Amino acid sequence: MPAVNPEILLWARETAGLDLAEAARKVGIAAARGLDPGERLAAMEDGHSRPTRAQLVRMAKTYRRPLVAFYLAAPPPRGDRGADFRTTTADAPPEQQAWLDTLIREVRARHDLVRAALEEDDEVVPVEFVGNSQLDEGVETLRSRLVDLLSFEREEFRRRRSLTDAFQYLRECVEGAGVFTLLIGDLGSHHTSISVDTFRGYALADVIAPMIVINDRDARGAWSFTLLHECCHLMLGETGVSAGYGSQAVERVCNDVASAMLLDEDELVGIVIPAEGGVDVLAAPVADFARARNLSRGLVAYRLLRSGLLTTARWAALSTYFHQRWLEHREKERLRGKEADGGPTYYIVRRHRLGPALIDTVNYLLKSGGVSVVKAAKILGVKPNNVRETLAVNGG
Repeated sequence: MPAVNPEILLWARETAGLDLAEAARKVGIAAARGLDPGERLAAMEDGHSRPTRAQLVRMAKTYRRPLVAFYLAAPPPRGDRGADFRTTTADAPPEQQAWLDTLIREVRARHDLVRAALEEDDEVVPVEFVGNSQLDEGVETLRSRLVDLLSFEREEFRRRRSLTDAFQYLRECVEGAGVFTLLIGDLGSHHTSISVDTFRGYALADVIAPMIVINDRDARGAWSFTLLHECCHLMLGETGVSAGYGSQAVERVCNDVASAMLLDEDELVGIVIPAEGGVDVLAAPVADFARARNLSRGLVAYRLLRSGLLTTARWAALSTYFHQRWLEHREKERLRGKEADGGPTYYIVRRHRLGPALIDTVNYLLKSGGVSVVKAAKILGVKPNNVRETLAVNGG
């Protein structure tokens, strides 16, 4: 058996976003020979000692790396996440960046399996709208084109009973145009939740298997806006990660296209903007307006800013206020979920996050022999013995 390069151990731990103490605990390294667990792991990374085979297996699971990666001659170059459309990441915790890199690496691995299988299928038609647009065509041209591509009807979106139903309608439009849409906000548990400040959406611009990932840790009202924003990136042929209302030119255009699809500027006259009073006074009419149209409060606030009805300072204060209310609401929901019995099964939740398009495609590829059960499991993010139930629940 070849020796393990100590640099690989250090690289694998750091890219997993773990410090020495936490990694040693998760790997199950005990204190010995006068060294605490973290010191023992540091000795392995310095080359002063060697991990056992059992420890390597646990490291592979903990660091979310294949076991064979630990026998590479040197750490591989950082995976390409595409363009970074975020305004700033300087203040983001290192573990958040590491979790994001891991999420994107796993998404791309799933995508590559789907793409390879679809390339062998004679019936697959390229998604031609990916990369068919240019930034300088302007917001109105891009908006109109995206409405036509998705066969999107704003009134139908607003007629839906809830934010979730409205998003489901929009998701059907997007997947009907050939785009896989996934809802992923962590690496398998709430302990690895990725904040919306780190990542809100990710677009993988590929004509065979275009894919969009939405951080489902975000407010549900924001999912629709993010989905349209990432669709705009696909039209522009840009793979990359977004978070918040970025200041880059391409982000402003994608924000304006997405928000204009959901809300006309002329409608904003229906909001009475108080000239005085605290942010809570300003928030009330904005929230009421958004609720009546299945829109996120942040989207309405952004449209008010872009139309000149809100100053930058008031918009920033309003955005912060809405974000804090959302965090409080999410915490209440989390606590309520702990107390409640029942709820959706694991498989129903898994299917919802994967999306109908990916579920149907994997079903088709399995039946046609395009993928094995093992590859299907990797695409779905489940164990091989869970593939059948993941695909078959609710009569799928």
